[in-house]
Amino acid sequence: MRYTIPVTAMAASLLLAASSAQANDTLDVEMHKVSAEGVEESIGTVSLEQTDHGLLLTPSLSDMNPGVYGFHVHQNASCEPAEDDNGEMTAALSAGGHYDPDDTGTHQGPYEEGHLGDLPVLTVNDDGEANLPVLAPRLSMDDMPGRALMIHEGGDTYDDEPHLGGGGPRMACGVVES
Repeated sequence: MRYTIPVTAMAASLLLAASSAQANDTLDVEMHKVSAEGVEESIGTVSLEQTDHGLLLTPSLSDMNPGVYGFHVHQNASCEPAEDDNGEMTAALSAGGHYDPDDTGTHQGPYEEGHLGDLPVLTVNDDGEANLPVLAPRLSMDDMPGRALMIHEGGDTYDDEPHLGGGGPRMACGVVES
């Protein structure tokens, strides 16, 4: 009977430690609206979590129009605007292109061998909220530091034509901190 308290305390400590370790295995990325003028107000976060099946991205976003949006990991950790090839300022262009460490140069979606940064589409419900998790089976937490998460206007065809697979201009961005 006198061992009950220490054993219970030890079990509680292990449970607490496991909970803390699990909490540290996720990373929240704050997402902001972006425009040619710069980074604007926050629309929420996307939580990144490593799973046995790839990287789980769980959005908690609001103040968006209902619909389906292109969703990608971009090369650089920046959401700042930059000048495009035509000399026009473009929203979040400093993030660079889609994350493509193998230089595939092709847009094939999250389940094929193209850009590693191709993610499943982001779905926004009728209340203007995105909260459905998506799984990126070829990505891991190790790929994410120094990158940006990007939401594009319009859906995604996962094809090279039109450019960006049918996704439109960059509308929201978040920098993945290491």
